[in-house]
Amino acid sequence: MVVQNTRSGGPGRVGVWLREAGIRLHVLRPYEGEALPRTLDGRPLLVLGGGFLPDDDERAPWLPATRRLVAQALDESTPVLGICLGSQLLAQVAGGIVRARHGRPEFGSTQIRLRPEAADDPLLYGLGPAVPAIERHVDAITELPPDAVWLASSEACPHQAFRVGARAWGVQFHPEAEAERIAGWDRETLARQGFDRDRLHARAVADEGAAVAGWSVFTRRFAQVCARLP
Repeated sequence: MVVQNTRSGGPGRVGVWLREAGIRLHVLRPYEGEALPRTLDGRPLLVLGGGFLPDDDERAPWLPATRRLVAQALDESTPVLGICLGSQLLAQVAGGIVRARHGRPEFGSTQIRLRPEAADDPLLYGLGPAVPAIERHVDAITELPPDAVWLASSEACPHQAFRVGARAWGVQFHPEAEAERIAGWDRETLARQGFDRDRLHARAVADEGAAVAGWSVFTRRFAQVCARLP
């Protein structure tokens, strides 16, 4: 089950890699009024990004239902992957802290530095010391859940990846986003944050091969975790 939070924030190439690995995707679009189910019924959960905080219920009234699904997945050890907003929501549900406009904003391709704990992680092991990924966030996880395993960081944002329990992962970055996505970002908005769109785009294009090599493996390993369910 996939929760898509904005019109432009689809599963992208993560969805392609999951389908290639044999996973059937049911994409729900609650921003269009589509209701989320009350229960996962054992289905794995992918929560995508969006320009909201995890408890921004007034602007995104489906978030309480999303939090309930994440909580259920944690209680039942059902596989979860949270991307950007999804990772922040996972962190908050599990007892972490998320703050609005905290730290340095991150936009464009960024080196995700794997911590020693990633060497034993089912999704991240063997990917090397760092893998580039596209970032687009101003909010940040400032404190991980008490029992989380801290897996990756970047120069500007400490909490780039983490795991809760055996089957729930959160990543602040966007493994689903291709470099060409940056060419459509608003130039003036980026400039106000101190970024030049052309430079961001060129760097992402240069990093694309390494990003695909790393995050395709990561995603297919998540598919394997999902496939091992009864």
